[in-house]
Formats: sequence, C-alpha cells, structure tokens
Amino acid sequence: MTESAVGYIGIGSNMGDRQAYCEEAVRRIARFPKTAILAASSLYETAPLEIPDQDRFINAVVAVRTELSPHELLRACQEVEQFLGRKRSVRFGPRTIDLDVLFYGDRIIQEPGLTIPHPRMHERRFVLEPLAEIAPGLEHPVFHKTADQMLQVVRDRQDVRRLGPFHLEQKAG
Repeated sequence: MTESAVGYIGIGSNMGDRQAYCEEAVRRIARFPKTAILAASSLYETAPLEIPDQDRFINAVVAVRTELSPHELLRACQEVEQFLGRKRSVRFGPRTIDLDVLFYGDRIIQEPGLTIPHPRMHERRFVLEPLAEIAPGLEHPVFHKTADQMLQVVRDRQDVRRLGPFHLEQKAG
C-alpha cells in the first residue's frame, strides 16, 4: 500500500482572467490521481515582487492529501501549468498560472529540479498569508516555525489583499 502525505501547493496568476486560471488549476489538482483537496485558502491579490512592471497577481494555497510521490506531484502541477498556457520566457515574469509545491509532509528534499520546502516561501507574504489561513500551525521542517510565526516575522511588507473564497462549482457543459 502506498503511503499518503499532506502537501501544500502555492498558486499564482497575473495574466488574463487571473481568478479563472487559479480556479481551473484547483479543479485540475482535484483530479490528480490518488489525490484529494483538503482545504483551499481565499484568493489574495498582490503586487508583483521581483519585476514590478507587470500586472498584479492573484495567489492562493491548497492543501492536498496525495499518494503521489513529491516528483509525481511536481510533474502533475507542471502539466497543469502547460495545459493552462504557462510560458517560461522571463524568470519571475508574467504567467497564466504558477503552481509551486510548498510542502510535502515534513519531507526535506534538495535535488535538481525539486526543492521542498519551497526555498523562498518564508520570505513571501503572498505565500504565507494564504498558507497561514488554512494551516496556521503547520511547522516548517527546516526553520521549525509555524506558518503563523513565519508570517509574523516576514520582512516582505507587500500589500496582500484578501479577495474572497474560490468559486469551484463545476461549469455546465
């Protein structure tokens, strides 16, 4: 029997219908094999961080229980990005969708192409706000601080505005 793990996936979009891209990404995550969504944060709007001259982002975090391995989960997320038109032309540039595996249980993985926990999440308010909303007591396995504690000390003072919940009802068709 395959063991399951709870993973957290960061979601972001700043092109086109940002909310629709985020919602479609979550619908597709819910259809990953051997995976169930446990919780979804609210949607948050934030200014771009590294390259300011681009549209504002919508960000969120979902928690999943999955039997996929960390590499399989990453691969499935990348397939969703590709399906939703993600182009990787400019690092930190505009994107239809960005899916990051933030945590996978309490695993620490540092391999080419996969670092878990996500290496910069503790520096980013746009990740910590939605993460702390759905898992305030989740402990970072490297820093041994909870999501709430990381949010309280994050240096990023970026404006993060809560927009409201996901609207994930299936579309007729």
